Amino acid sequence: MTCFNRRNFLRSAAAAPFLPIASLRAEAPAAPVAVAQCKSYGQELLPTLDEMFDQLGGLERIVSGKTVAIKVNLTGSPMYRLGHDPAELAHWTHPNVIGCVMHLMNRAGARRIRILESPWNTTEPLEQYMLEGGWNPSDLLHAATRVEMENTNYLGAGRKYSRLMVPGGGHMFRGFDLNHSYEECDVFVSIAKMKEHATAGVTLSMKNCFGITPCTIYGQGSPKDEPGQRPAGGRGPFHSGDRQPAASALPENDPSTPRQGGYRVPRIVADLVAARPIHLAVIDGIESMAGGEGPWNRGVRRASPGVLIAGTNCVTTDAVGTAIMGFDPMATRGTPPFEHCDSTLQLAELHGLGTRNLSRIEVLGAPIQKVLFPIRKV
Repeated sequence: MTCFNRRNFLRSAAAAPFLPIASLRAEAPAAPVAVAQCKSYGQELLPTLDEMFDQLGGLERIVSGKTVAIKVNLTGSPMYRLGHDPAELAHWTHPNVIGCVMHLMNRAGARRIRILESPWNTTEPLEQYMLEGGWNPSDLLHAATRVEMENTNYLGAGRKYSRLMVPGGGHMFRGFDLNHSYEECDVFVSIAKMKEHATAGVTLSMKNCFGITPCTIYGQGSPKDEPGQRPAGGRGPFHSGDRQPAASALPENDPSTPRQGGYRVPRIVADLVAARPIHLAVIDGIESMAGGEGPWNRGVRRASPGVLIAGTNCVTTDAVGTAIMGFDPMATRGTPPFEHCDSTLQLAELHGLGTRNLSRIEVLGAPIQKVLFPIRKV
């Protein structure tokens, strides 16, 4: 399929959103995924991650001499709790997972490591946000030789936003204006939490990148012309399509497409990971939650899958994570977990980012059946 025909196909798919999405004629790339049982965030965590990265060919080939940007998942206000448990046992990436990954990257020769997140509606330093959530940011700042943190929900330390384009034009957006840290890195890493998601079905390494967009531009209350100085509201417009980004950024491709979160969010996520490719995906499934992505969802409850997943291709990694959660990664709209949304896996596959077909994915370490955790049965 030529690039010209593929662009035409994407436009026609957007114009008929509720029809089945056709498969690519050329197979999307495949890459191995490492899986391991891990029951706690204690002493077993570091050697487990170390072995997993060795199975993937070693961290040296990925990070040696490089600037590494790590997007973590600290979704929602630090005041949110699922019962009385700290956020990292339910909906936040656990700091021990972040710290161990950083330690191993430092050992593998990473030149600099930046921890990135877009804290809810604030320009406060990321360190302060972590303190409010009960973390000690010093533990992470000393996990490697040169560590920086940046709140990427606004301009931050940069002089201007970086425009990252979607190869082929995008399902929803042609490009995004992002904090400079997402461009000024050699290696981009997504460390995610394994959860269901009320809008997108599941949230794994790809959906974690929904939060790289600054709310100064894409937020509910962001100015209509130039970016605001502060984040203004959440990313509701990405869900509802009730307003366009600030005029300084690129508008969506076709404002006549459905104004429905289950259509829009998976496409925006697929576009984001095409524009800002993930070089290493790590999924924390040791402790998590079922029923949604945060305590604000109804009917959510704690879950303890006891698993870690890692890979160098975000689509194959998320496909394995989806299977471990008890779902078919080849599922489409109308089938669990995508009852009310399109599949981010399928849309990313249409971008040519990777395959979701388990028959083409080599699983290293623990077989899927050994760590299977049907999350809806919790």
